[in-house]
Amino acid sequence: MSNINLEQLAQSQKANAEVMMTLVRSAFNGMEQLAALNLAASRDFFNASVANTQQLMSVKDPKELAKINSALAQPNVNKMVDYARSVSDLAASMQKEITSVMEAQYSTFTKNASSAIDKTSASAPVGGDVFSAAMKQMLQASTKAYENMSQMAKQMTDIADANVKAASSATTKAASATAAAAKKK
Repeated sequence: MSNINLEQLAQSQKANAEVMMTLVRSAFNGMEQLAALNLAASRDFFNASVANTQQLMSVKDPKELAKINSALAQPNVNKMVDYARSVSDLAASMQKEITSVMEAQYSTFTKNASSAIDKTSASAPVGGDVFSAAMKQMLQASTKAYENMSQMAKQMTDIADANVKAASSATTKAASATAAAAKKK
């Protein structure tokens, strides 16, 4: 192997290590944020449960119990909806960050591969241009496939986000309707 190949190999390994470190940092940051979100949600749920239990234990009339029970449910539903939205936002943010890193890595890969094909075809023996053309077509096909997969991933994320928003809205409306019906009784 020549020094150029060893240097290219070392640079490639360094770049790959940096990409992996970036991805691992992103994963750790996401897990840290999710843990903090879960801890806060658990604390809120516990505090609300204690307060609700104390309030329910002080009730003497069954009609009052029904009213208080539905009144206590609404804030909990809202907290659950907020929690689901926060988890969804965190997942979307992490997906964007990872996609950005992967797109940059793929872009670098395609530039390097294209450059290597051009260099190889310039010094190739007779018939090497056919091989070079085939390699360029494979690179173009792989780039198109990558772009299609990236677009599908974005669409799936958009669909999931829309579904979370729709479910949150429906849940909030249903809880409000239940609370309103309980107040009428």
